[in-house]
Amino acid sequence: MPTPSIDEPFFGRSNELRTLERAWKDAAGAFIPVYGRRRVGKSELIRHFISQKRGIYYVGKQAPPDLQLREFMRDAAECLGEPLLAEVQVDGWARAFKLIEERWKGPEKLILALDEFQWMCEVSPELPSVIQEAWDRRWRKGGIMLILCGSYLGFMEREVLGKKSPLFGRRTAQILLRPFDHREAALFHPSWSRVEQARTYFICGGLPFYLKSFSAGRSVEQNIADNFLTETGLLRREADFLLREELRELVNYHSILMALAEGHGTNSAISAASGIGDRALHFYLTTLIELGYVRKKHPLTGAAAQVRLGRYVLDDPLLRFWFRFVFPQTSLIARLGPSAAMDRLISPGLDSYFGFCFEQFCREALPALYAREGLTAAFEVGEYWDKDTQIDIVGMRKDGVTDLGECKWTSARSPTPLREELEPRLSRFPNTRRASLHTRYFARTKITHRTPPPPTEHWHDLDDLYEE
Repeated sequence: MPTPSIDEPFFGRSNELRTLERAWKDAAGAFIPVYGRRRVGKSELIRHFISQKRGIYYVGKQAPPDLQLREFMRDAAECLGEPLLAEVQVDGWARAFKLIEERWKGPEKLILALDEFQWMCEVSPELPSVIQEAWDRRWRKGGIMLILCGSYLGFMEREVLGKKSPLFGRRTAQILLRPFDHREAALFHPSWSRVEQARTYFICGGLPFYLKSFSAGRSVEQNIADNFLTETGLLRREADFLLREELRELVNYHSILMALAEGHGTNSAISAASGIGDRALHFYLTTLIELGYVRKKHPLTGAAAQVRLGRYVLDDPLLRFWFRFVFPQTSLIARLGPSAAMDRLISPGLDSYFGFCFEQFCREALPALYAREGLTAAFEVGEYWDKDTQIDIVGMRKDGVTDLGECKWTSARSPTPLREELEPRLSRFPNTRRASLHTRYFARTKITHRTPPPPTEHWHDLDDLYEE
């Protein structure tokens, strides 16, 4: 595939593109793993980078190695303008790579991008060793820019970046591609209000594929109905597709993800809700964490991690929404139809659901607030809970201050209700480092103060959180 065309606007990723451009222009060879969870835009980044250059972009698949080699050679023939390459029968990846090197005539580097690398290795386990030999003997001296791309974080970290991998220590750079933050995600719907942009972010997260599926000409509710509740909707079976791509024993994974979506976070609670024993549960949760779908969190206190109080959370916004609203009501949605299902099954629970999402949103936004306020000290952001107390936001700073925060998605006009929520909890926070406790309040809309708040109290609304 010589020069993939880019028909749609391309947002962000300026740092990643600079890294790739710099490596391509450098005289020495380049080897850059690009990895991140599925739908985060890895392939789009690579195709955008290659679009004005000569490069072979090959997508691996779950298919026999002979078939993959034939397809790879056809792509190489088109890229290099060597039709006969498509007819050559090669007996392995080493021979395929050598033939391509011999026929490359460009003065600049040839880009060799292998996408879905984990699937190529599944049927050709020798491939990392083949690449290692080619890199050590030839590619590192120049002429080749190698990009290995994969969606399974655990595989990429073990088999490409890990110490036991033949490729360990050979990368010249690496790109862990993360979802867009809320401000970058807002670029997909610039005409929308901050509330609508935030609501969309709560469902789609920062994944370009999902953000593009929400039409700017329709409301968030209409987009939900079109994408999730219509039989032919783009996202109707997206969660199921994602899981089938990577996992087996889907029934067990569905049970665990349902339990997480319902708010069960401890091992015992997940086990009870899913019917899966502790030993097997650990394996399934570890796999979901490696895929980037689930995260384990602990109360943030400044002391050692409180393992006993750790909780698992469904960290992927679309999976969280799908397992909360769509999966458990599939038959009823089909019977009611999109409009009635939206009115009766989805809309009544949205504000409460968005309130939960808003808490995570504010934790994600706090580092940008710190930067804007000129904070230079190191910090950690999290939350705190015990059996009696929940504090939505903890910002533990190395300048002797700990910020404790309350988030309120529902409309609030007066500061009093938010203060009354948080202030009784301040004394229950285990302030073992004896830091100065400051408070931060996060609301959907701006709150009017009759008198200026004290300097240790900060107030933020959506406009504030989206400010650059």
